[in-house]
Amino acid sequence: LTTMRYYIRRVAQSIFTMVSGLFLTYALYRIIPGSPLQAIMADLIQQQRRSGGQIDTEQIARMAQSMTGINPSEPILVGFYDYMTGVILRQDFGTSILYQDPVFDILFRAMPWSIFLSVYGLMLGITATILVGVLMAWNEGTKIDKGGTVFILIVNSVPYYVGAIVMLSLLAFRWGLFPSGGRAPRAADPGFNVEFMIGILQHGALPILSTFLLGFALGSLGMRANTISIIGSDYLRSARLRGISTNRILTRYLTRNAILPLYTGWLIGLSALFASNVITERIFQYQGAGWFLFEAATNQDYPLVMGAFIFFGGITVIGIMIADLTYGLIDPRAESGSTRESY
Repeated sequence: LTTMRYYIRRVAQSIFTMVSGLFLTYALYRIIPGSPLQAIMADLIQQQRRSGGQIDTEQIARMAQSMTGINPSEPILVGFYDYMTGVILRQDFGTSILYQDPVFDILFRAMPWSIFLSVYGLMLGITATILVGVLMAWNEGTKIDKGGTVFILIVNSVPYYVGAIVMLSLLAFRWGLFPSGGRAPRAADPGFNVEFMIGILQHGALPILSTFLLGFALGSLGMRANTISIIGSDYLRSARLRGISTNRILTRYLTRNAILPLYTGWLIGLSALFASNVITERIFQYQGAGWFLFEAATNQDYPLVMGAFIFFGGITVIGIMIADLTYGLIDPRAESGSTRESY
């Protein structure tokens, strides 16, 4: 019962955090001078003036509401409630000014592509972080450790978008090893066929590779530090004295405990990957949620920007909540609400 209360409290805190962030964004959307909503209404008024028609403020407000899902004449709290009701019950994020399509439809079609890049980039990054960090720590002070540290520091000093541009120039344009842009081959028929699926992997390889190579650097150093602190532990000495094999010590005892402090950061890092995908998808012309967010921001498509913020904010909060709820499962020493342990 106590554990269930802990989970309920954590979920409630996550919901409160999400709602608070959305309300702050909504309020700024409404009240700041030159706000997006005011800009949309001003643009509609200019269109009516150019057409020679009489300016009808009520009609302008209705048009702005149909485009954004926000009624500019309502009080902020009432308007926020109506907006969130429309988002939750009807998936009404408004209509994109740039594409003239519902924002939900645009993001719903684009989200799987961004999830594909982010999840695979994160999985490869986590795998490399664990392997490289443990390898460096196990060979502490050797050439492997020193060379790995220098390599990671050099890679970490390169901005990810610079690395993406270099990889695109060399691997795509100069050597022709990968496609230079897009999500899939244009000539392939979309569906579960071999040509289309292989084309997806080829087009996604460079964005995933750029995210992976430039994303595991700091994590590997953290993994190295955690591993070194554990190597001298009493239970590892006991494992060696019992004659347990080195592979078993590395996997079951050392690595498992060294990754615990990094676990939460990895799930939060999933949202960071989505944020970095805004530039990555633009560089590779990969039409995911980040690509549409960039297009919306540069073309002042405010309803689409608002919808993308809800998407990215939701991913961040859900990642943190999952990390919070599952940390006690992978590390029994952590407080889960039912027990307390003193060290």
